[in-house]
Amino acid sequence: MDVTLHLAQDPDADELLGRSPLAALVGMLLDQQVPMEWAFKGPRTIADRLGADDLDAHDIAARDPEAFAALLSEKPAVHRYPGSMAKRIQQLCQYLVEHYDGDAAAVWKDAGTGNELLRRLEELPGFGKQKARIFLALLGKRFGVRPTGWREAAGAYGEPDSFRSVADITGPESLAKVRAHKQEMKAAAKAAKKASSS
Repeated sequence: MDVTLHLAQDPDADELLGRSPLAALVGMLLDQQVPMEWAFKGPRTIADRLGADDLDAHDIAARDPEAFAALLSEKPAVHRYPGSMAKRIQQLCQYLVEHYDGDAAAVWKDAGTGNELLRRLEELPGFGKQKARIFLALLGKRFGVRPTGWREAAGAYGEPDSFRSVADITGPESLAKVRAHKQEMKAAAKAAKKASSS
């Protein structure tokens, strides 16, 4: 796994995401309630604070929860909710250690079909249906992980030439398009909610 990503819009952070399966998973986990660049810069910040060149599931899983939460809370914080995210990252790493011997790439390495890969992603702590589909699309579009039926399993996120999610970001221009799409979706959801309550 060694691809050029533009999710964090920061060369060092993006370089780590492109070569580290665990960093990519952690970035996706952090991608909620904060701007996506902030979320995807998180893995690099965590690795730097741990004095490491990469994230290690065994190491993170075994750390003292309070100390790990404090590490994420240092200024600038890794996330708007560093304490709860520290807990989620540790749960994810513990799950990877228990089910995949700490190897994040093993989640997708031998998945025979898109549906099997989607199921494995949905089983990860902190990954609901939508997050799993977006990550599946990211794997297919950016990392070349394409088991049979991966586009169908990813749903709308798997569509080619769309600008729906982080899976479609290749640089600042596509980032702006994805951001605009997300704002349109929020506005539509808000309008629908308002219409149903009136």
